[in-house]
Amino acid sequence: MQTANKADENFRKLAAMFPNAVTETINENGEVVRAIDKDVLMQEIACTVVDGNEERYQFTWPDKKKSVLLANAPINKTLRPCREESVDFDTTENLYIEGDNLEVLKLLQETYLGKIKLIYIDPPYNTGSDAFVYSDDFAMTEEEFAHSSGVKNEVGERLFDIRVNNENNGRFHTDWLNMMYPRLRIARDLLSEDGVLIMSISDAEFHNLKKIADEIFGAANYLGDIIWNSTKSVTNTALISVSHTYNLVYFKNMNYFVENRQEFRLPDAGEGFENPDNDPRGPWKADPFQVGGWRPNQQYEIRNPNTGVIYRPNEGCSWKNDYKKFQELLADNRIVFGKTGDGGPQRKRFIWEAQERGKVAKTLWDDVETTTNGTQLVKKMFDGVAVFDNPKPVGLLERIIQLGGNRDAIILDFFSGSATTAHAAMKLNAEDGGKRKFIMVQVSEDTAEGSLARKAGYMSIPEIGKERIRRAGKKIKEDSPLTTQDLDTGFRVLKCDTSNMKEVYYNPAEYEASLFSRLEDNIKEDRTPEDLLFQVMLDLGVLLSGKIEETTIAGKKVFNVEDNYLIACFDSNVTEETITAIAKQKPYYFVMRDSSMANDSVATNFDQIFATYSPDTVRKVL
Repeated sequence: MQTANKADENFRKLAAMFPNAVTETINENGEVVRAIDKDVLMQEIACTVVDGNEERYQFTWPDKKKSVLLANAPINKTLRPCREESVDFDTTENLYIEGDNLEVLKLLQETYLGKIKLIYIDPPYNTGSDAFVYSDDFAMTEEEFAHSSGVKNEVGERLFDIRVNNENNGRFHTDWLNMMYPRLRIARDLLSEDGVLIMSISDAEFHNLKKIADEIFGAANYLGDIIWNSTKSVTNTALISVSHTYNLVYFKNMNYFVENRQEFRLPDAGEGFENPDNDPRGPWKADPFQVGGWRPNQQYEIRNPNTGVIYRPNEGCSWKNDYKKFQELLADNRIVFGKTGDGGPQRKRFIWEAQERGKVAKTLWDDVETTTNGTQLVKKMFDGVAVFDNPKPVGLLERIIQLGGNRDAIILDFFSGSATTAHAAMKLNAEDGGKRKFIMVQVSEDTAEGSLARKAGYMSIPEIGKERIRRAGKKIKEDSPLTTQDLDTGFRVLKCDTSNMKEVYYNPAEYEASLFSRLEDNIKEDRTPEDLLFQVMLDLGVLLSGKIEETTIAGKKVFNVEDNYLIACFDSNVTEETITAIAKQKPYYFVMRDSSMANDSVATNFDQIFATYSPDTVRKVL
C-alpha cells in the first residue's frame, strides 16, 4: 500500500539494459547493497560523458538534487472517497481530488500512467505576493519550518510569511523551482504518447519554467509559447502595463504530432466561406495552388480559360499537385481563377473540409475572453460575490482543450483553483457531444480571513471549486435540457489522507503486552470498506472513475468494480459460501481482509475454492 519508488524502478531498468554494470558496494550503514558501476555504464553508452567540475550546459539551483529525490521517493498515503460532497458518485467519470498535488500525483502515477491526454496547469506565478502552500517536507510543522529555515529572527519575530514567496525570502526562485520540479517530473509520466502539456505563467518565472520543462520533457518536445491577451485594462502607474500571459506548450512525443498534425488543430468556424458559383457542395474558400519548394513533377503551365494568360510557378516554387491531379481537380470544378475569373489558379476548399481538418493555432490569442470575463462569470455564478481572484475565463480553457485534447480526452489540472478547467470541459461536451473527463486537484488551502469568500461561507479553495462545478453543471443542463440529458456533470470527491493501514513497524524493545491485541487488526479503526476499496483500486491500477456496484452475497457486502474486473469484500466473518459465490463470477482480481475470514477452515480452503472455480483470478489479502 505504498506508492512506487521511482529510483528503484530506474535501477531495475538500467540493470536490465546493462547487467554488467550491476555491482555491490557498502552503504553508509555498513550493509552490502546492489549498485550501478558508473565507469562500466559510461563505457556501454559510448558517448562523451561529462564528469566532475568539467564545464557543461546545465540549469541548477540549491536543493535541485533533493527535488529529484523527492519526485522519486515513495509515500504511504491514500485517497478516501467523500460521497456527501460528490455529485452522481456512482455514475460520474470525473474526479475532484483534495490534497497536496505532489502527493496526489504520486498516488495517480501507476493507475494513470500514460493515460492523460491533456494536462493544463496555472501554477502560482511567484510574483512576490501570490501564496503557495506546498511544504514538501511533510514531517515539519509551520513553526518547525520557520525555525529551521531562519524565517524568524533571534527574538522570534517573523521575517517573512512562508505562505507567500516574497522577495524578502532569500530562496525566492529556489523555493518555487523546488515546488514545481518534482510535480512536472511525475506529470510527464502521466501523459499519453499523444499527450499535451500547457502551462500558464507570467514574466516572473517564465524562463525558469521553460528551463525545467525543457529538462524534464526534452527541449525537442517544446512546441512554442501562446501569448494570451489576458487583460484589456491599463495600469497607469506602471512603466509598461502588462497585458499578456504566457502559455508554454509541450508534447510528450513531438514525433507523434509531426506524423499526425491533424490531431493538433483548432475547430474551423468557417469564417470567409462563400458560394458565388452556387456549387452544390456548399460554401468554399480559395486556397493558393502554389507552394514553396521546387519539385520537378509539379512544374507545368496552366492556362486561364477566361483570359488565355499562362501561369508557371514562381522561381523556387511548385504547383500543389502534379499535372494529372490538376486535371482531375479542374474536371471536378475544384480549380478557380480568382473571384472574378481573371487571376491565377487557386483550389477550392469547402467548409466541411475545413471543419474536418481544423485550423492551425496561432501564437497570439487576442480574440478570447480575458481575466475580467473570468472574474465576472464567477461573481455571477456565486450570486454577485467575488469569491475567487482573477480566475481564468472559460473561453480560454475551451480553446486550450480544443487544441490539446480530443472528445474522449482525460484532462488533468493539478492547480485547479476555481475549477475553470472542469467548467470548460463540461461546456464543450454539451456543445459537441464529447465525452471528455476531468481530474481536478487542489490543495486544501484556506480562504483569507475577512475575504469575501470567507464571509460567504467558503472556508477553503476546494469548497469554492466544488461548488462552482455543481453550479456550472446545473446551469449547462438548464440552458440545453434536450441535448444534455446524458451529459456527465458529476464528480467523485476524493481526499488525500494517511494510509488505511496501521503503523506496524516497531523495534523489539517497544513491544509490550497490550500492543499485540491492538495489532490483531491491521486496518485503522476509522476507515470504511469504501476507503479500503479505493486504496485497492490505486494499488491494482483500476481507474478511480471506474463503475462500482455494491451487492450482497450470503449477507456480506461485496463491491464489483468494472463488471467483474475487481471484486472486493471487507466484511467480517466471511464464509466459504460467500467466497465460492465470488469465485464463480470469475473476477480478474479478488481482494479481502485477512481478518475477514470466518475461521481457519475458510483460510485453509480459500485458495482451493478459487483453484476450482476461477484459477486465473489474482487474489490479494490485506
